[in-house]
Amino acid sequence: MSAPDTEAERPEVSIPLPETHRDAMRLGDEGYRRDSPALFAELRRRHGPVAPVLLAWDVPAWLVMGYSELLQVTSDPDLFARSFRRWNLFDDLPPEWPMWPLIGGGFASEAMLYTEGEEHRRRSVVFAEALSRIDQWEFEEFCQRASHRLIEEFAQDGEAELISAYAQRLPVLALGWMVGVPEEYHDDLVTGFLQLMGAGGDPIEGMARVGAICDRLAERAMKESGPYVASHLAHSGLGLTHEQLSADIFITIIAGHQTCAGWIGNTIRLMLTDQTHTNALTRGRRSVTEAAREVLKDDTPTQVFAGRWAVRTTQLAGTTVQGGDMVLLGLAASHQDPLFRPPGRPGERHHSRAYLSFSHGPHGCPHMARAMAEIITVGGIESLLTHLPDLHLAVPADRLRWQPQVLIRALETLPVTFTPPTISTDPLGDSLWL
Repeated sequence: MSAPDTEAERPEVSIPLPETHRDAMRLGDEGYRRDSPALFAELRRRHGPVAPVLLAWDVPAWLVMGYSELLQVTSDPDLFARSFRRWNLFDDLPPEWPMWPLIGGGFASEAMLYTEGEEHRRRSVVFAEALSRIDQWEFEEFCQRASHRLIEEFAQDGEAELISAYAQRLPVLALGWMVGVPEEYHDDLVTGFLQLMGAGGDPIEGMARVGAICDRLAERAMKESGPYVASHLAHSGLGLTHEQLSADIFITIIAGHQTCAGWIGNTIRLMLTDQTHTNALTRGRRSVTEAAREVLKDDTPTQVFAGRWAVRTTQLAGTTVQGGDMVLLGLAASHQDPLFRPPGRPGERHHSRAYLSFSHGPHGCPHMARAMAEIITVGGIESLLTHLPDLHLAVPADRLRWQPQVLIRALETLPVTFTPPTISTDPLGDSLWL
């Protein structure tokens, strides 16, 4: 999410700025948008594995970039807790602060993601059960059909803008099927998510748009049982309130949507610009999977995750973090840590799969959700390259621009050209029964 463009957008509020953050770098400015990896490298050079940073409205936070330090923070919820209600700035920031929706503000505050202790354990177990009930073969088959349908919409044009036409839409279709979202809400969800993340309008308006949809989905799930995640949560015996269920639906969709949309776009970009991957179509599925996993290490879509809050004053890599301070997880920056990526071999592929793109610890992304994200991403790219094998960038690679977001690294647009495929005369088409 970008910081407000003008001071007029910022109300008159007094935000305490500690001495440690007087000269801190701002996340979200033009330099960050243009080359966030370079900014992370500069922060590491200046401060080491833990750096003071500023968010929108000069709100202070600590960015953890060290690989071992990130494991420490995410593995110790008793010291670095998940609830934003522990924040020492909780009472200082008005509801208009643009990053509230991304750290638990608004109706999302009731989501499982922001719970702690026994409540988080109970709700996360049931959520994992809901995901495990989904037939992965059926899910993969649906994703394939959904990708074919989207590709058919632009295949005969010879050109397309793949972020809006494909990368943003495919995850909504897939996650909507999984959660139980009627198709009539898909376009509004995409629009709302882009607004909420700061990439297409007012985040507060986007939160309201998406929240209204999630409220309707929660009401429907509580009335009707079904084979969907929302229905399982509603009828699991947890006794979730309408507000809790609505918030869990919201987090389930937005977490998967933003990750997968960025993952698809970033992987296609890599495969169209890096000679190592340009012949991926002829090399088969393994190459697409390798490219997608390489993106998780080198260009991960969730570059910063917010957040954790220090339960008490502590030392982290020699830095004093005060009780109640916000701690940001520098997932992308941690992959540049020499502990993860040994120095001296910059041109050599790094094959470790110990990346932290899905975070770590009890509040990390559930393993089943990670597998489903890969099904959406890898399957979607395979379908695209199968239907349009001569895909090419329509602009020079250096003209591609990143969305103005702090947390997500995703392209604004990805224009491509290709040869329209021959329309099949087979009356059975892609029948699933063959």
